Amino acid sequence: MKLNYKIVEIRKKLKELGAKGVIIFKPENRRYITGFTGTTGYGIITGDDMIFATDFRYIQQSNMQCKGFKIQEIGRDYTIFDLLVDMNIDNLAVEDDFITYNTVRTIENKGINILPLNGFITKLRMIKTDEEINIIKKAAEITDLAYEDILNKIKPGVSEREIVAELEYFMKRKGADGPSFEFIVASGKRSSMPHGVASDKKIENGDFITIDMGCIYKGYCSDFTRTFVVGKANDEQRKIYNIVLKAQLAVIDNIRPGISGFELDKIARDIIGAAGYGGNFGHGLGHGVGLEIHELPTLSPLNKETINMKPGMIITDEPGIYIPDFGGVRIEDLILVTENGCEILSKANKELLEI
Repeated sequence: MKLNYKIVEIRKKLKELGAKGVIIFKPENRRYITGFTGTTGYGIITGDDMIFATDFRYIQQSNMQCKGFKIQEIGRDYTIFDLLVDMNIDNLAVEDDFITYNTVRTIENKGINILPLNGFITKLRMIKTDEEINIIKKAAEITDLAYEDILNKIKPGVSEREIVAELEYFMKRKGADGPSFEFIVASGKRSSMPHGVASDKKIENGDFITIDMGCIYKGYCSDFTRTFVVGKANDEQRKIYNIVLKAQLAVIDNIRPGISGFELDKIARDIIGAAGYGGNFGHGLGHGVGLEIHELPTLSPLNKETINMKPGMIITDEPGIYIPDFGGVRIEDLILVTENGCEILSKANKELLEI
């Protein structure tokens, strides 16, 4: 059987580290490498073996999902730590950005030396396969449809929480597993809070409304934000909206292989700063999206590790302006980096809507 390229890359990393094997704990990494979608299990990869260890509840499921892996039952009488000892893995690579101190100590007490992966699997996940891209495109499509649907239901007197309930119900009806994060629905002055999750506040005429939402489809996330006005927009609302839109579109014009997340963030930040609102854009421009809603690469002025864009990355472009006691605007698209530029996966209108 031809080995999955993910296994090939992991084995290369093991050689580089001088490790005999790796154990995968993190649910997203475990699913990515083994295909297992359940809640309990461990992937173990050595130079010769691929083992998936789980308890009695998931034996059948892992046999169906973990192609190419030998299935090993573990439990109270034979633990994952006993299995590692029996496999004679003296140097074991672990997800140092996820594993707990207590687990590390337990493994070390078995006489096994721990080596850090330094985020290797997380970095491997940055480049999406064609299958992953198609799944995320479907998640983005469901999100677009939910946004179009909710615009017909928003009116003065409807609460922010009701909007969230309608969105989640619609997405699940369209095949989503569920929301990819706690939705942000912030109206009026509350829209100045970048992470203003829904409250009991009722929509009023003249409100800015920012909706930041996404769904999980077949394990993969979407992320999307739009801001609009209920009723007629005033001059200040139009002004800041158009500044954010200008910044957001300028980033899209520059997304291409080779440009860094830092450089893309600077494009948006310079436009917003030149307009006099630099102090009102306090978060990074964007982030990667996949099995997790926030993953590498990071598009931020704080990047300590500069990651250049590569074909197959899926990122967000989400500049914003937030003015306390007035309101805020954020516009976010989900974007695929391609060989020649990018493909915008979020299709919903970005012109300022007055509903």
